[in-house]
Parts: sequence; structure tokens; C-alpha cells
Amino acid sequence: MLEGVNVALGVSGSIAAVKTVELAHELRRQGAAVRAVMTDSARGIIHPWALEFATENPVVTEITGSVEHVDLCGYDGWADVLLLAPTTANTIGKIAGAVDDTPVTTCATTALGAGMPVVVAPAMHAPMYEHPGVLEAIDRVESWGVQFVEPRLEEGKAKIATEDAICCAVARVVGERPLEGRHVVVTSGATSEAIDPVRVLTNRASGTMGRAVARACYAQGADVTLVHDGGDVPYADVRNVESAAEMTQATLEACETADAMVSAAAIGDYTVETSPEKIPSGERVTLDLEPTPKLLDHVREATPGLPVVGFKTETDASDEQLIEAARRQLERVDAAFVVANDASVMGDTETRALLVHAGDVAEFAGPKTDLGSEIARSLGVILAD
Repeated sequence: MLEGVNVALGVSGSIAAVKTVELAHELRRQGAAVRAVMTDSARGIIHPWALEFATENPVVTEITGSVEHVDLCGYDGWADVLLLAPTTANTIGKIAGAVDDTPVTTCATTALGAGMPVVVAPAMHAPMYEHPGVLEAIDRVESWGVQFVEPRLEEGKAKIATEDAICCAVARVVGERPLEGRHVVVTSGATSEAIDPVRVLTNRASGTMGRAVARACYAQGADVTLVHDGGDVPYADVRNVESAAEMTQATLEACETADAMVSAAAIGDYTVETSPEKIPSGERVTLDLEPTPKLLDHVREATPGLPVVGFKTETDASDEQLIEAARRQLERVDAAFVVANDASVMGDTETRALLVHAGDVAEFAGPKTDLGSEIARSLGVILAD
């Protein structure tokens, strides 16, 4: 997601500075190169050697005659983005007032003056975060185009956002944004049909592919609605659902304002009448299965012109059979394209898929995160036409 991106990581004196070693590792796992800058207060919480180890680069702890701030964040500086994480109330206030008395604030002023993207991840106690002056400073800095990653308000603290949320925000500001201003709805994961208050009828889908698509669409500028069974994520407005009927209803509502929809969920093909009480164990039970609604058919009926991307999964099918099944879905719902794969990749991080368009077929093999990016890029091309 961050391949080839140079990140200047500014660390201020919040206790959340202890998390920056893992943040630096995660940025690098996503493909970025990282160089760290620290305030004196941050050095009292975490030693520069720890960040030197995590980044494999020297750490800037003071501005000298080598003008480190210009080298990193000037017009021709090394960095593509300045990431301030964690950022204290003190540092945010200084940035808003163009006060340069630490290496971090000096880098911030330089980056903003040079037009470099800046991402800020605040971390402090909740009363400090809710101080009118801090909120005013955040609003002012945001008005300059700075991207803030909202903290998690827990236990009376505004805790630093997750590494995933921060990496997504960095990717969104540094990469191309063909989906900027677009609303994309993504369905993901499995659905579950209640047999009784305890048992459900479901499938093996993990939601890895759908989350990868939603994440990639967000990184490429979209506002994303994710309809799934997997809880909150930092890169989308989430609609949590359980049954096929709930997923269909939530998706139809979200698609009313959508520019595109990606149907990556493995919606159960059958539902069952739910017993109001737990069925006794050990008894032979016959379940009368009823087909569930076809989500894409309902989406197409409700939004005739909406570009949709379908997924088609088969077992032990040849490429020719996968393509044939995908083309049937392509024609039935007038999809933009269909992603066809074998059920054996469910739950894996790697996949092999065939992207079936009306006129051609493209093969993909690799991480699902990369396939998500490819699907998002294809949507960008479709919506630009």
C-alpha cells in the first residue's frame, strides 16, 4: 500500500510514543521507508536508538547546521509525507501558531510551507483533546489540508489511532486518488441464518477480500460504506449485519447514494425458519431450506445504472468453467466486471482470480490486498468514463 513512499515520522512527548516502534515497523511492512524526528520530551519516553532500530535510519533529535528539517521536508526534501504520530496538544498548538522550537514543529512548518502532505495522529488525555483551544487549533490546521487521524476515546484518554488507521491515512494522502469524491459500497464476509437462538447456518468466508477492497477504495480517495459482519474498521462507514436479508436491506439503503458497488460478500444461498427455542441436542432434525434473495439482482433492480462488481466462487472448476460462470453473472446483472476464483482461497491472504470483463479476461495471482487495489483502480477507470 505504501510501496516506494518516504515517510518522515515526527514523534512528540505523549506516552503513546512507546507505540512508534511498531508503527515504524508497520509502515515498512506496507512498503514505506521511514526516518524519525523526535522532540526532547519524546526522548524522555522512548530512546532514539529504538527508532533507529525500527527505521534502520539515523534519528533527528536536533536541528543543526545540516538543516535537517529542509533535508527532510523542504521543496526537494527526502520525504513524501510528514506523519506526526503521536501528536500532543502542545505540538498541535505550536503547529497552528507556526511556533518552531522543536525538531518536530520545525519540520511541520517546513512541510506545510513546501506543500508536502501532512498526517497528524493526536494522543493525549481526553480533557486536553476536548479543550476549546486544542479543538480550535485542530480546525485551523485541518483547514490547511492536514489530514487528522481521529484518536480512540477510551478510559478518559484520546488514545492514538491504530497502526492500520494511520497507514490508511498516509496512503490516502500520498497516492493517486482516482476515486476521490466517489461513494463506494462494499459487501464483505459471510452471512448467518439463525436455526435457533444458539445455532446458525453460515459459510467459511472470512471477509479478507472484501476488507481489502474497501481499504483500497479508501486509500484511492473514496468514501466507503462497508456492509459486513466483522465490526468497525478505520477506513469505512460500517453497517454491521448478520443475515442475508439484513445485508440486502443495508446494501440497498447504502446504494441510494453510491457511485459504485462491489459485492465481495459470500452471502448464504439458503435461509431457514428460526426456532424460537434451542433445539434439544441429540435429536434428529430436518431443516427446510429456502433460497435467499440474490443481492445483485435486487441492487440492479433498485439502481439500474449503478456500476457493480460481482464475485463468483466455484469449487474444483477449470478456468474455462470459472469464466463461463462469471459471464453468466456478468450478463444477468449487467456488471462492470466479475471476479472469479476457487473456493479454496477462502480465509487465505493469497489468491488467484480471473477478472472477467465483457471483452476480455485478466488473471491475477498474489496477495488479496493487491487484488483489492487492482479492483479499486479498475473502478476509477470505469467511473472516469
